[in-house]
Amino acid sequence: MTGNSTLPGLISLHGIGKRYQLAGQELSILNDVCLCIARGDSCGILGASGSGKSTLLNILGLLDLPNCGQYHFAGHDIFSASPDELAAIRNQQIGFVFQSFNLLPRLSALDNVALPLSYRGVSRHASVEQALRMLEQVGLAERAHHRPADLSGGQRQRVAIARALVGNPSVILADEPTGNLDSGTAQDIMNLLLALNREQQVTLVIVTHDPQIAERLERKILVRNGVVQEVGRL
Repeated sequence: MTGNSTLPGLISLHGIGKRYQLAGQELSILNDVCLCIARGDSCGILGASGSGKSTLLNILGLLDLPNCGQYHFAGHDIFSASPDELAAIRNQQIGFVFQSFNLLPRLSALDNVALPLSYRGVSRHASVEQALRMLEQVGLAERAHHRPADLSGGQRQRVAIARALVGNPSVILADEPTGNLDSGTAQDIMNLLLALNREQQVTLVIVTHDPQIAERLERKILVRNGVVQEVGRL
């Protein structure tokens, strides 16, 4: 899939709104969101619980679709894309990292990392080779054959980051990626993510409630009562 260089940035949202129906009531979660994220940006999405920041991340990651507005991702008009096209964009261009790691417990670290490549039809041999390179990059090659239960929280998050990166995505979307980690391990994980952003120009978007983490990112985007505004830039 090819991008369109006439559109600004990697991600472009204009007038995005999101509403849900709950017990016959319409709840407005996001209102008139306008946001552009360029390739290589590092962004922190901040806001109180229930402010809409996770909904915004889900829309950015094509896990949820807005009710109105315009969304272009790498030149693709998301509103006119088919479900198969959306799935292909997610698989080829977006890497997800979650607070709870979301690793499959019965698979080794290596097989967890290789899994997204198998969905693309990459051969077993090539998938394993690429997954091992990614585990080396995050400093976990020696734990490749361990299952998640045999790894520490920080090691599991490194596996999750390797899995997010194995398909060479344009963007990593991380939802509270250090929320289950102690402060020292959290700093290590942030060092790793920022190094990948800096050295490989992977766009980094992190939902966090931690101001110390947000301070390390170039852009700070606040979600408050469904309204999104940029509140700081390095």
